[in-house]
Amino acid sequence: MIGEHSSKQYDQELEGIRSKVLLMGGMVETQFEEALNCFRVDDAAKADKVMADDHAVNQLEVQLDDACSHLIVKRQPTANDLRTVMATIKVITDLERIGDESSKIARTAKSLHGRGTTGFAHYDMIRTIGKATSDLLHDALDAFARLDGKQALQIIAADEIVDHEFRTILRNLITFMMEDPRTISSALDTLWVAKAIERIGDHAKNIAEYVIYVVEGRDIRHSKPVVQEG
Repeated sequence: MIGEHSSKQYDQELEGIRSKVLLMGGMVETQFEEALNCFRVDDAAKADKVMADDHAVNQLEVQLDDACSHLIVKRQPTANDLRTVMATIKVITDLERIGDESSKIARTAKSLHGRGTTGFAHYDMIRTIGKATSDLLHDALDAFARLDGKQALQIIAADEIVDHEFRTILRNLITFMMEDPRTISSALDTLWVAKAIERIGDHAKNIAEYVIYVVEGRDIRHSKPVVQEG
């Protein structure tokens, strides 16, 4: 009976942590979407808010890391339970870094709009990669919430779309800068934003990899998992 009682307490504590991680995920999703909107529309106040929101994300990271550490010390989980806690800690780190990248996007957007005209449609340049990455992040959080290994594998494969879009943007921006040196400053800002978005895609992929680790006990980082059909 004591063992069963302890197990229930562990499950409740872990579920509480997972709920807060998903709350953190929702926060960084919103932060990312608002950062993209700042890049589309000149809104210095919103850009400042996105950067300020990053402090709340950072504070939640510290709280969750502390909760995970206490859970390990108190409950001493083993096997799959320990994998779940360790993967959750890694997800928390990736979410915090997504918040950092979103803050960079907002900061760059404020700087770009503050200088006036760009010489090209800078938002159109990153619209596709922004949408693909936003979908990737949403799906990664959904896979984490449901511990859906099949969906996680699809997310990992889909990250290549984001990488391809970034390479396309890089080539286009190099062309702009070569043809008209006056666009160099704005093109570089757009490139920094595209790179930040690409990194957010990488963090979403990481989250999907941690789902596989929890569900299957396999560490598939640096490998090429095969997506099963059907």
